[in-house]
Amino acid sequence: KGKDESYPTGVALDEQRGLAYVCLSRNNSLAVVALENAAILADIPTGVAPFDVVPSADGMVAYVSNWGGRRPTEDEHTADSSGTPALVDERGVASSGTISVLNLDARTLEREVPTGLHPSDLVLSGDGVRLYVAESNADTVSVVDTATMSISGSILVRPDAALPFGSMPNALALDERADRLYVANGGNNAVAVVALDDKGGLAQIDGFIPAGWFPGSLALADEHLFVGNVKGIGSRTKYPESTGWNSRWHRGSVSRVTPPSLDDLRRYTAQVVENGRIPQALRAWERRAGGAGDAGWKPALRARPVPRHTGDPSVIEHVVYIIKENRTYDQVFGDLPQGNGDPSLCIFPRDLTPNHHALAEQFVLLDNYYCNGVLSADGHSWSTEGNVTGYLEKSFGGFTRSYTWGDDPLTYSSSGFIWDNVLLAGLSFRNYGEFNNSTPIPSSLSFKQIYDDYASGKRSIRFTSAMGVERLKHYSQLGSPGWNLKIPDVLRAQVFLDELAAYEKQGEFPNLTILYLPQDHTSGTNPGAPTPRAHIADNDLALGRVVEGISKSRFWPRTCIFVIEDDPQDGFDHVDGHRSLCLVISPHAKHGKVVSEFYNQTAVLHTMARMLGVPPMNQMDSMSEPMSKCFVRRPDLAPYTARPTSVPLDELNPEKTALSGQSLFWAERSLEQPFESFDMADEDTLNRILWHTMKGVETPYPAEFAGAHGKGLAALGLAPGVDAEDSD
Repeated sequence: KGKDESYPTGVALDEQRGLAYVCLSRNNSLAVVALENAAILADIPTGVAPFDVVPSADGMVAYVSNWGGRRPTEDEHTADSSGTPALVDERGVASSGTISVLNLDARTLEREVPTGLHPSDLVLSGDGVRLYVAESNADTVSVVDTATMSISGSILVRPDAALPFGSMPNALALDERADRLYVANGGNNAVAVVALDDKGGLAQIDGFIPAGWFPGSLALADEHLFVGNVKGIGSRTKYPESTGWNSRWHRGSVSRVTPPSLDDLRRYTAQVVENGRIPQALRAWERRAGGAGDAGWKPALRARPVPRHTGDPSVIEHVVYIIKENRTYDQVFGDLPQGNGDPSLCIFPRDLTPNHHALAEQFVLLDNYYCNGVLSADGHSWSTEGNVTGYLEKSFGGFTRSYTWGDDPLTYSSSGFIWDNVLLAGLSFRNYGEFNNSTPIPSSLSFKQIYDDYASGKRSIRFTSAMGVERLKHYSQLGSPGWNLKIPDVLRAQVFLDELAAYEKQGEFPNLTILYLPQDHTSGTNPGAPTPRAHIADNDLALGRVVEGISKSRFWPRTCIFVIEDDPQDGFDHVDGHRSLCLVISPHAKHGKVVSEFYNQTAVLHTMARMLGVPPMNQMDSMSEPMSKCFVRRPDLAPYTARPTSVPLDELNPEKTALSGQSLFWAERSLEQPFESFDMADEDTLNRILWHTMKGVETPYPAEFAGAHGKGLAALGLAPGVDAEDSD
């Protein structure tokens, strides 16, 4: 498959026969391993991305859940998942789930049983008659009759049946003595308690037990239920040999729970409902009563920037969504005295980011905004789906199967992407660069060559386009480059502005536009690459030009621009490493104000959806509060004028031969980082490179403020969610 790892997932032991059965996800097979000497005795084909395995008591059969379902035929619609074609629907979301039935004697695949999406954990009843299946991307648990190998029953395990997708059941524990099935709902941070009937069928949900962050494994032992929480309480940790933090390293946790009585369960359930903001999520799907006989009906409802109900009129017709890369609030806005910033942590201040600062001051400065994600694989999922699946949450730390950026269909939530909702509503959409891996032609071209071609006005260089989401290709400007740090953001901005000019002539502009501006990622001090300040200035100028162009167009009176980072990439911030940048730019936005309301990426998505009259996608964006406090009823139509940069955009890092001391040391560390690929650079190293480059080697690196430390959350009335050693 191009990697050494076969990515083992589920394991089952048959100690009587001296065997272990191991699901090899990337191999799409089940390995039969001898316990005595670890020899692989057989490699049995399964479906796509096997996850868990349960052998029958007689050792004749093994049942294997397949995240990616059955193997497709040649004429079916597929997308690549870590080297394997997987069945997908018209949105590009993986569309099959199956149980493989393997003959362990003949060591062959006998049949496959269709299930809900992302079948995960499997539990076999004591008599071997029933196989329980957690279907993570369907929010259901099913029972398979092992005699007929067919689904005999299913149950929806959401805390409220009216909720949209998002509970993500992924692990099971069966207590046949108590006629209970425990189900780990990763999306609800809870365990569902399902009552079984006298035949072992799924009778009803008795309630829910609170758990830690993304419960992903369950076990019954010593009269207790043990819950393995994949990401624990969100605390940061590091390897013993490491000197710094890394967003991939989460400290998981285990909860021990006494199986609750029904009275206890009612109390626990109330806590789950409160913790999961279930009432808020349900209200997000309410529509205003629509007839003269209804109590809430109004004959002429006034349009608002953010309507109170989905489907109510908005003054906004066009939403522009600009996604950038990897900065915290303090790194850019820490020098703004009107906000909650720490100027000592600001490495890209006003003189390098004049447009970011001017936009935050002309419109809204949000100083209590956070990224849901921490790196690009989950950051872009949060930014475009408002959710991440168990596939991603369980991959943290290794990402052995795939590190995805729109190129693995098993990653995506069954609720789809923001553009799917927009298109389903009959609205228009255009994408500039998101989920697009770009390569110049020829690929050997340097940043300087590409920049000079742009600056000369020739713009003769073309770029390849590689997108994993098929539907997105049809709505994308494929000439708009995506990820590649050798391509300047001002070029990306110009591609957009060229089309904006055409839209101006036509009198039409998409309802939703996504523009990707990634250059604030930087390339460290990699010799021959742009200096960090040139990268940042490029990103800043591109943003300013885009906003100026829109604000001087005919569409400005009915437009709102949201600017976010996909993730903070373990950066430093005095409140917490999740706190990041968000700009809300519109005639209808507040002007010259600081808004300190808690918002995050899913709040941005919910606000965009409310403006465009489409419902939220899932439980996560449903529970997030729309950003109403950023807007006013009386618009200010004054346009924005882009600020010029004082930094040459083609300012390059010097070659190693011109360096010595710490400058040489950090240049060598930069050369070790594979900047050509997403997030392959070590986060802690890159953050230290940027700090020492911008602050000087004499200023100590603020390691205590890097990543998810939570030091400033308590002062804001937010639960720190970290161990005492990591918080004030």
